[in-house]
Amino acid sequence: MRILVVEDNPELAATLEQLLRADGHAVDIATDGEGADAVLSAETFDLAVLDLGLPGLDGLEVLKRLRRRRDDTAVLVLTARGALDDRVRGLDLGADDYLTKPFDIAEFEARVRALLRRRVGAQGGVVAVGPLTFDVASRRATLHGAALDLPRRELDLLEALVVRGERVVTKQELADAVSSFGDPLTESAVELYMSRLRRKLEPAGIRIRSLRGLGYVLEAG
Repeated sequence: MRILVVEDNPELAATLEQLLRADGHAVDIATDGEGADAVLSAETFDLAVLDLGLPGLDGLEVLKRLRRRRDDTAVLVLTARGALDDRVRGLDLGADDYLTKPFDIAEFEARVRALLRRRVGAQGGVVAVGPLTFDVASRRATLHGAALDLPRRELDLLEALVVRGERVVTKQELADAVSSFGDPLTESAVELYMSRLRRKLEPAGIRIRSLRGLGYVLEAG
């Protein structure tokens, strides 16, 4: 999944980035409200981890603008503002979850997993496509019950296809879904990794169908 961390404390931002990358996510950082609003307006993310006490534009205003654009990016507010009124206002403005600082790392990771499972909408966070299963929380894939061991980029692209269900996904969407600003993926690289992934899945009856001029769709049979 692609996650934006909006945090003006550089040490905390680096820690969150390291944690989320270790879990296999593509992570970008914004350090102020104006920057966060601009990035969220231009890019697509699965989750935003949003501090409220930001320089310039306040985090609540970033959240308000996000929802005003009818953007359904999941938002986990992570802030030192722990008063009941602050929590209620954040949730009323459209936050999906609210965690106060200081926080426990294990709880933060569990809340991120829960929000991403909810975004996928699968029962228990496990998506099945024929004999292929993908556990969103653990990012583990199986074929006919056996573990499917994939290099990181192929696993990233498989996840991006699986969580979008039967929808056709463009090359640009796939590139955006698994890229971060410091680790981009080009459309030509998407084609290369898709070719490798296709060779591993097709013998088991899983097709990555390429629709000319449109994109890719994952199918069973």
